[in-house]
Amino acid sequence: MLPLENRRILTAAFGEEDKDFEPKLRPQQLDSYIGQEGVKENLKVFIQAAKQRGESLDHVLLYGPPGLGKTTLSNIIANEMGVHIKTTSGPAIERAGDMAAVLNSLSEGDILFIDEIHRLNRMIEEILYPAMEDFVIDIMIGKGPGARSVRLDLPKFTLIGATTRIGLLTAPLRDRFGVVQRLEPYDIQNLKTIICRSAEVLQIEIDGTGAEEIARRARGTPRIANRLLKRVRDFAQVRYNGEITGEVARFALDLLEVDRMGLDFIDRKMLMTMIDKFEGKPVGLDTLAASIGEESETIEDVYEPYLLQLGYIQRTPRGRIVTRAGYAHFGREPKEA
Repeated sequence: MLPLENRRILTAAFGEEDKDFEPKLRPQQLDSYIGQEGVKENLKVFIQAAKQRGESLDHVLLYGPPGLGKTTLSNIIANEMGVHIKTTSGPAIERAGDMAAVLNSLSEGDILFIDEIHRLNRMIEEILYPAMEDFVIDIMIGKGPGARSVRLDLPKFTLIGATTRIGLLTAPLRDRFGVVQRLEPYDIQNLKTIICRSAEVLQIEIDGTGAEEIARRARGTPRIANRLLKRVRDFAQVRYNGEITGEVARFALDLLEVDRMGLDFIDRKMLMTMIDKFEGKPVGLDTLAASIGEESETIEDVYEPYLLQLGYIQRTPRGRIVTRAGYAHFGREPKEA
């Protein structure tokens, strides 16, 4: 069975249910990519300059929370540059020979996209250093005393790395990227535009209030917005006349237990446990994990970031506490110390 965080409708991680419909919703050009205006403008300049000089684009590092469009941007860069893109991920490259084979298969100007690049094995990472700087790789032939190193020339290529944990990248690898861009969570207006575009592609009838209601509960993440759109479509089809209106979206999302701030039952359980069981006092991460039956790492990596972003919880030296805003979400007042 999948971990609970991978079965949540509000998880930003790419899941099995996203494989069928997400790729066809991805824009193919920068002009049709919605949001991330600063990143887009920078990339337009870098791409145009590289094309004018007839060179490969400098290596690019994209980082930020999952579901914001790092993979989509990588494919768009390849389209804008007019080159091929090869896609892999950090965990998929297990041996140095795998990395050498991937690099050796590239053609001039190609793009190598490595998702979750922070999960690369350190020995494999070291192969990338000369490949990124000098477009060469050193491979060992033979074993024991007779082993010798052979240097192979590589075509000039562009490495695009994507990560949700830039702090886990080693400094030598991070410093070899010439273009480093952070993707930020989307505002409601941009998400509304994305939802309307996705509805058009999927041939779903939706009005402005329906799109806005979904956008408000999507945690600033296009992947979640598209997933909610797909679920709400089912309710509209079975319970209503097929069109997603504000009323339909509210009805469906309430049944799915996604509230107006984008919290689901797990988020609310965590907050209410801190409020009621611990009476609003600081609680340690391990204690909180045991109280709600979750792993500490899951709380820290999956549940906490959005609650921190909303300002509903706060990390203190003594433990986690619910803020006044967190209490207000449930119509409660914090107890006086």
